[in-house]
Amino acid sequence: MTKPSVLLSRRWPATVERAMAERFDLTVNETDRPLSPADFRAAFARFDAVCPTVSDRLGPEVFDLPAARTRILGNYGVGVSHIDLDAARRLQISVSNTPDVLSDCTADLAMTLLLMIARRVGEGERQLRSGGWTGWHPTHLIGTRVSGATLGIIGFGRIGQAMAQRAHFGFGMRILVQNRSKLPEETLIRYGATQIDTVDALLPQCDFVSLHCPGGAANRHLIDSRRLDLMRPGAFLVNTARGELVDEHALAQALWFGTIGGAALDVYDREPAIPDALLGADNLVMLPHLGSATDRTREAMGLRVMDNLSAFFDGRRLPDRVI
Repeated sequence: MTKPSVLLSRRWPATVERAMAERFDLTVNETDRPLSPADFRAAFARFDAVCPTVSDRLGPEVFDLPAARTRILGNYGVGVSHIDLDAARRLQISVSNTPDVLSDCTADLAMTLLLMIARRVGEGERQLRSGGWTGWHPTHLIGTRVSGATLGIIGFGRIGQAMAQRAHFGFGMRILVQNRSKLPEETLIRYGATQIDTVDALLPQCDFVSLHCPGGAANRHLIDSRRLDLMRPGAFLVNTARGELVDEHALAQALWFGTIGGAALDVYDREPAIPDALLGADNLVMLPHLGSATDRTREAMGLRVMDNLSAFFDGRRLPDRVI
């Protein structure tokens, strides 16, 4: 029997590529550079399955063709806001994702960023490496205490709950959550959390705010200038979810004028481009989209994609169907 043809849009961990090559007729983008819309259109005519990543932009122009050979997009990641799902539906292309397997690593990184910005770790390392440290003194790089502070979590799915686990039980933080749906009482009790009805009501109560909600048009610039003004003057914003959640121009102004204490980002609106105003802000910690970047997690993500593709081509139910 002919194996289904599959394209990986970027390089994946070698162990996963080997497993995929045994199961499918596999083609890998050896250049490991983002594919263009024209590349994707050509791929849709050639391959039975295409496996994009968050670094790909599959807007309506990618799906602008009368028909496609591709029957499924096996997305390497949880979020799918980079894929025009309505356009995929029109071409009768299914989409799967990779939930569960990256929750812990992303929450680990979110907690890392929170601690880094609170304790001014980025500033301290830059000062030390540049030779500017003159020794210990009582007022040097005074940061903000994390233990016992109030953390607001926007989006209380798997990653948001994993963040609450670390913050509440590891650092004794008070947890406030805002979620688009009503959460079961037992879920809130598990993390010592209180649900707040709206983002506007949550922001003024928090010392730290961590974003764990989906991206996409509905949540674009969820945190804008108006909402940044609702935060406490010394509060900190952490984003490991999606870059489009934050209005970067408004954030840069808030950081430069000191209307919030600082921010820590792992994702950006137009990755890999970052505004100069953010690059120059001392009260900002930035990482290059490392949320799921551990060996075990990246391998598990790839194997999860393979499980979905195998189920699809075997005529079984998709374990992680998006559409």
